Amino acid sequence: MEASERGGTRRVDELFLPDFCGPRAVLAVVLVAELVAVMLALARYEPGTAFWDSLARISLFLQWTTLLAAAGLCLARPALDGQSPPRAAAAALGLVLVAVAAVSAGAWWWGRLWEGLPAVLAAPTTGGLAGFMARNLLIGAIVTGLLLRYFWVIAKWRENVQAEARARIHALQARMRPHFLFNSMNTIAALTRTKPEWAEEAVEDLADLFRASLSDATTSVTLKEELELSRIYQRIEQHRLGERLQVRWHIAELPLRARIPALSVQPLIENAIYHGIEPLPGGGTVIVRGRHDPVTGQIEIQVENPLAESQVQAHRDGNRIAIENLRQRFELAWGPRASVRAESAPDRYVVTLSFPAVENAP
Repeated sequence: MEASERGGTRRVDELFLPDFCGPRAVLAVVLVAELVAVMLALARYEPGTAFWDSLARISLFLQWTTLLAAAGLCLARPALDGQSPPRAAAAALGLVLVAVAAVSAGAWWWGRLWEGLPAVLAAPTTGGLAGFMARNLLIGAIVTGLLLRYFWVIAKWRENVQAEARARIHALQARMRPHFLFNSMNTIAALTRTKPEWAEEAVEDLADLFRASLSDATTSVTLKEELELSRIYQRIEQHRLGERLQVRWHIAELPLRARIPALSVQPLIENAIYHGIEPLPGGGTVIVRGRHDPVTGQIEIQVENPLAESQVQAHRDGNRIAIENLRQRFELAWGPRASVRAESAPDRYVVTLSFPAVENAP
């Protein structure tokens, strides 16, 4: 078993094979087997021969073989998990060849009773049962080897894409704006002289916020935890901006147990305050709206802030990194089921997060 030691924990290899227990994988197996059957029937076709009869026999043989192999791989998946790629590939190849041998033997002996059935991939009279099975095993080994290589390449490609995205996420997370830290410390320093109890609260809030920012950004948290973190950030900025900052929360519809990638809403609140509220002499209001559609199971969270006309381009440029960060993280978590949209108007800027309401970690 291939593993690596880091901080006393072991990481085993993830299985590169698709999950043949799922309905989508089974459907794909059936469709691919039928496509191969059509190709073989066309390759064997000669004018005057019964094409549809040949296609039916080839389809029957291949569907039995592929479904039996898929069932074996499904049952063996717990044992294959954690194995090194060569061992997992060898075990998968062995299971497929066992399925090919079993179906080949069954087709042959069944064909001895009903003439014509064993003539699936070659003439049954050439080499007898041994020749018939050897040819099928050779074809099965070649096709399975190509598929295993394809699955491994796809798995490595996905692993590299995810590693690159995670590296970008960590890099972006490490670049937490120095201005926020400096402003927060200045606010705390001023409060220690006038309102020490507020200063103590601000220090605790700042510690909580930085503790969350230094955690693994690829993990997920509940909506309740993420919104509480966003409120902590609001409290810190409230000490600094006072009445210039107003935040309206319309989130009663949200299922708070649903999960979301950590630090998804808080950076939007931060950008809304820094680019939207702070440049305005009179301040403004940040509006956070949350909706949940029980029919589609989708959650939408909108963060809207006012925008000075002179800040439109600066706000757009300043949000680009944060928005791209969120898009990558949402794609890693949910794929096409999630989206991050940013819309700007002459005096408003709105970012909308859309993702499925699931309580298990994505």
